Amino acid sequence: MTPTMTTLDPLSLKLFIAVAEAGTIAAAAEREHIAAAAVSKRISEIEATLGVALLRRTNKGVAPTAAGERLVALAHRALHQLDDVAVQMRDYASGVSGLIRIAANVSSVVQFLPQEIPSFAAQHPRIQIQLEEKASAAVVKAVADNAVDIGIFTSVPHGYDVQTFPYRHDRLTLVTPASHPLAQHEAIAFADTLDFEFVGLPPDTAISQQLTRAAHAQARPVNLRIQVTSYDAQCLMIAAGLGLGVMPYAVAQQQAASLGLALVSLTDSWAERDLLLAVRSLDALPAACRMLVAHLRGE
Repeated sequence: MTPTMTTLDPLSLKLFIAVAEAGTIAAAAEREHIAAAAVSKRISEIEATLGVALLRRTNKGVAPTAAGERLVALAHRALHQLDDVAVQMRDYASGVSGLIRIAANVSSVVQFLPQEIPSFAAQHPRIQIQLEEKASAAVVKAVADNAVDIGIFTSVPHGYDVQTFPYRHDRLTLVTPASHPLAQHEAIAFADTLDFEFVGLPPDTAISQQLTRAAHAQARPVNLRIQVTSYDAQCLMIAAGLGLGVMPYAVAQQQAASLGLALVSLTDSWAERDLLLAVRSLDALPAACRMLVAHLRGE
């Protein structure tokens, strides 16, 4: 007994359409450059698989039955969708389409990405971008765990097996109310601020961890009056007189005039910071992700 196909394949559907359109098996075979016997066998297998007659003989050759006409329409649709799959996958391979998952620390989200992501998106409108804000340590872990494609974080020891590339440089500054005693300084060492209360960020952020290390080096604590989750809230609380703050200079500068804040340079070497890009493997990234990495690096 000759086995029948258990599923329909694209070639069989294409040959059936050819027979239905040409009117004879011989003409369809010639058009598709295949032996007539092979075409006839395919048609028989389709009919056996579907359990219905698809062609009827006429004095001119063959013509589709009602079921055959319906199959022609369905086959055209199925083959078109398969073609669309191939086109879309080529788009993904070339980077024309895709999904990019990014985790970034708050400093890069506030200072740099609002300009760089829109410019990339304008050039590649069919690429979707998902951006999630995380603390620097969590950013690197997300990259290592393949939870995101690209991470942007402040250079911190992390121990994860990821590739990193230089991204941007920023500088931390002390932020005070305009009436604060330290507001008159042009520059100051962080150690000289520890007698005052602070408005801090969450403890898992790179800035909070750096301030804690710097204070411990002086055998002093950071005296937190209040803790907030964003630079905007931090600036508002500082303006309200609840304490000092440390944040990137570019961020503080955006708020200083409207809130009456004073910016005082920190003389500590750690106040100069490097932001890095992280990926698991640049060569293994999808094309769209590699394109964004190049864009962020200014290549």
